[in-house]
Amino acid sequence: MKKILLSIWRVLKNKYVAATLVFLLFFCFLGENNIIVTRRLQREVSELRREVEMLKTNLEQDSIESSSITDNPDALEAYGREHYYMKRPEEDIFIVK
Repeated sequence: MKKILLSIWRVLKNKYVAATLVFLLFFCFLGENNIIVTRRLQREVSELRREVEMLKTNLEQDSIESSSITDNPDALEAYGREHYYMKRPEEDIFIVK
């Protein structure tokens, strides 16, 4: 065991190896843009991309719904009655939740 530690120490005592290890340690764990921060930012970017795709599909669905409402007055009435609880003057609406 002691021989292994001595051989490792001889390798680490080399100034080039030591400088390389310090450089790697700094940039991988201690720097401003370390591995942990980079992984977190990559995860956040992928979540935002998924959100953008979801919003695009919602936009397409809403535009289709909007065009159907503007073209058809019966659809406009149905939409108002379903979403905004609008009623005709002669009727009563009971909302049960």
